[in-house]
Amino acid sequence: MKKKLVIVIASILVIATATTYAINRMNVVGKSNSKPEPIPSASITEILENEMSNEDKAKELVAQMNDKEKIGQLVMYTPTDQADSLSRKMIKEYYVGSALLNRRMDTAAENARLNNELQQLASASRLGIPIFISGDLEYGAAQRVPGEATILPRQMAIGATQNIEYAQQAARLTAIEAKAMGYQWSFSPVVDVNSNLQNPVIGVRSFGENTKLVSDMAVAEVKGYQSEGIISSAKHFPGHGDTGFDTHSALSKVSYSEEVLRSVHLPPFQAVIDQGIESIMTSHIIIDAIDPELPATLSKKVLTGLLREDMGFKGIIVTDAMVMQAISNNWGAGEAAVMAVNAGADIVMANGSESDQYDTLDTLYEALQTGKLERSRIDESVERILTYKLKLNMFDHRFVDIDHATQVVGSKEHWEQSEQIALDSITLVKNDNILPFDPAVNTTTLVVSMAYADGIAEAVRKVSKGEVISFQAAEAQGEPLDANKSAIEQAVEQASKADRIIVFTKSDQAIPQGQIDMVNGLIATGKPMVAVSLGSPDDLLGYPDVKAYISTYALDNWYWITPIPVSWEAAVKVIFGSKPKGKLPVTINANYPINFGLSYP
Repeated sequence: MKKKLVIVIASILVIATATTYAINRMNVVGKSNSKPEPIPSASITEILENEMSNEDKAKELVAQMNDKEKIGQLVMYTPTDQADSLSRKMIKEYYVGSALLNRRMDTAAENARLNNELQQLASASRLGIPIFISGDLEYGAAQRVPGEATILPRQMAIGATQNIEYAQQAARLTAIEAKAMGYQWSFSPVVDVNSNLQNPVIGVRSFGENTKLVSDMAVAEVKGYQSEGIISSAKHFPGHGDTGFDTHSALSKVSYSEEVLRSVHLPPFQAVIDQGIESIMTSHIIIDAIDPELPATLSKKVLTGLLREDMGFKGIIVTDAMVMQAISNNWGAGEAAVMAVNAGADIVMANGSESDQYDTLDTLYEALQTGKLERSRIDESVERILTYKLKLNMFDHRFVDIDHATQVVGSKEHWEQSEQIALDSITLVKNDNILPFDPAVNTTTLVVSMAYADGIAEAVRKVSKGEVISFQAAEAQGEPLDANKSAIEQAVEQASKADRIIVFTKSDQAIPQGQIDMVNGLIATGKPMVAVSLGSPDDLLGYPDVKAYISTYALDNWYWITPIPVSWEAAVKVIFGSKPKGKLPVTINANYPINFGLSYP
C-alpha cells in the first residue's frame, strides 16, 4: 500500500511539473518579458578583456545569452522617434541588435543625440551588447541629415567621371560624417550592373552598365568605408540591374541564363567579397537560373549555396526591407523572417509597422522553441554579428561627441570635394553649336523644369548676368512626372519672353509623352535651347531633335525626398562655360554608346 502511494504521489508530481513547464512555455512564446537570472557583469568584462580572438570572444558571449537575446540580434528594427516607447521595448525587452534609421533629421546634433540614446538603452540591457545603427547612405550622410550633411552625386554620376579615386573619396567622407553621428553601418555601395535602362528602381543609383567599372568603383567605395572603420553593404544580391520592375511593389523574376548571371551581375559582388566587405544585402527577386521558386531573400540555394558556398562570403547577410510588397504581399512578416534565416540570412530588416516588427521577433522566437529554426543556425549568425561588433570595438566606443559631430558633418572641405565630383560627372551628349551659353551678356534665360525649377533658376542667376525666369512644369510629387497640356502652353508662353531656354526633364524609364511634347514645343520656338536630363540619361530618345543635351544623373524615382542639387548646379556651370568631362556610363543608343561624351573646343 505504501509502495502504491509513493507511485501515485510521484505520478502527480510528474504531471504537475509537466503542466507547469507547458504553461510557462506558453507564456514565454510570443512574449517579450522572458528574463533569466542575470549573470555577474564581471563575467562579461572578463570575456571582453581576455586575450582571445574576437571570434572566440563572440562564442563566449553567445554561451551567456538566452534565446530571447539571440533572436534579438537577428533583427533590425526601425526607430520612429527619439528613444520612443518602441525603441525602449525593442532594445530592453526584445534585445534587438540593430536599428535602421530611415527618418530624416534636421541637424547632425539631433541625429547624434538619438544614436547616443539608443546606445544608452542597449548598454542598460542585461548583457549590455551595443546596437548596430545603420542607414541608407548611398549619396552621403545627407540621406539622413539633408539640411547639414554633405550631399554627394549619385553613383551613376561618379561612374560618369570614370575616376576610381572619386568613389573612394565619396565613401570616405560619407563614413567620416556618418561615424561622427554614431553610425556603424552604411547600406552602400549599390553594386547592381544597370544593364537595363528601363529599370525603375536602380537607375542612377548604379555606377553603370559596365561590369568592370561597377566592380572597380564598388571596391573603391568599400576601401573608403573601411579606412574609417564603417561597415559597408553591397546590394542587392545577386543583382537587381536587369529588372523592369520595382520590388517595393511587386514580386517578379529575371530569366537570364546562369552564364549571364555569373559573367555580368556577380563579378562586382565577388570583387567586394575579395576586398573583405563586411555585409551583403539580399534582393527580393527570383533568379530563375538558381531558384525559380523563391526570391533571393528567402532562398537557401541563393544565400547559402551561391553566396556562402560558391562565392565564399563570410560576412553578415542582411535582408532588404521585409516591408516591400514583393515579400509582404506573399508572406507574413514572421513567416518570411523564419524563411530568410533558414535560407542563410543573419539579420532580418524588419522595418514595417510596429505590429509587423513585433511579429517578426515573436515568430522567430517561437520557431526556435519549436524546432523550425535550428539552434546551430541561430548561434552561427549571432556569433558572426557579435564578432563584427567586437572588431569595431563597439563595447568600449558606442557613444559619440555631439559637438564633434556638428563640426565634422557638412564641412567646407567635404562640400568642395562633392562639388568637384559633380562637375566632372556632367556629360555633354549633344551640341550643335548651342553651348556654352555666354554668361556675360545681358539676356533673359528661361528655366523650365519638371522639378526644383526655382532652385535651378537660382543656380543660373549665380553664374549669368541677365534676367532668369523659372517655370515648374509638374505640380505633384510622385511618379511619373509629366507635363499636362496647360503646363506645356504656359512653358511656350514663357519662352516668348526669353532669349534662351534651359529645360530639365526627369524620367526613370521611358520619358512620359507630356515631357516630350513640352520639349518639342520649346524647340519649335526657335530659341537657343539645351535640354538636361535630371534622371535617366536616355531622355534624349524622347526628343531627338534637340540641338544640345546634357545628362546629370541627379534624381532617382524617389526624387522628392532625394534631391541632389550639386549635380544640377554643376550642369548649370557647364552650360555657362565650365568644361564638360563626363562620359556616359550606360548606352543610350548606337549614336551615343557607353563612354561617349563631348567637350568644348
